[in-house]
Amino acid sequence: MEFIELHDICKTYHLGELDLPVLRGISQQVARSEFVALMGVSGSGKSTLMNIMGCLDHPTSGEYWLDGREISRLTAKEHARLRNRMIGFVFQSFNLLPRMTAFENVLMPLMYCRDNLTEREMERRAAELLEKVGLSGRLHHRPSQLSGGEQQRVAIARSLINHPQVLFADEPTGNLDSRTSEEILQTFQQLNQMDRITLIIVTHDPGVAKHAQRIILIKDGLIERDPASSSPEGAS
Repeated sequence: MEFIELHDICKTYHLGELDLPVLRGISQQVARSEFVALMGVSGSGKSTLMNIMGCLDHPTSGEYWLDGREISRLTAKEHARLRNRMIGFVFQSFNLLPRMTAFENVLMPLMYCRDNLTEREMERRAAELLEKVGLSGRLHHRPSQLSGGEQQRVAIARSLINHPQVLFADEPTGNLDSRTSEEILQTFQQLNQMDRITLIIVTHDPGVAKHAQRIILIKDGLIERDPASSSPEGAS
């Protein structure tokens, strides 16, 4: 069994009397330590698929297996526990707390899942991660004192604080200029190659997607193209 396995995943949102199908039968596999890009235009279903794989949402039907465990029917509390233990997220808008320093923002997830770490051990881990992303001199700066690229590096360090096995990045360079975007994408590549973190990046940009080992193209809630499959879903 692969690290991530999706079997006929469907997601329909119910808006009053209207049913809005977003995912219409996604079956997919992702190997451990693979770097995958989910690519598609706005409304294609790529972010909804990421939310399901990241345990932020449940599928309407189908099965989702993560590291040998079927998790699509877990309770909200079980999903939260799994996210804290196994999954990291990086978003387009950084989502840093403005009144906290870079150091405090990176430490924050350990307040919910500290794994019996002492305060000194938590602080050492946060400092090491900020050094890892090139911000050892910015520990005590607040987000307003950091550039967009620096803020995203803080967000990456924060996503790694609980040693996730898989990292999801949703349009992580959408608010950055081209040079800074390239630096951030190189950071993701290093995390994948050196730390062997499974990395799934959601994007509409072919220039971003090309940094991945494999590009899965999603259109209208179906997989239109995947180099790991012999034919697209829905083909006869």
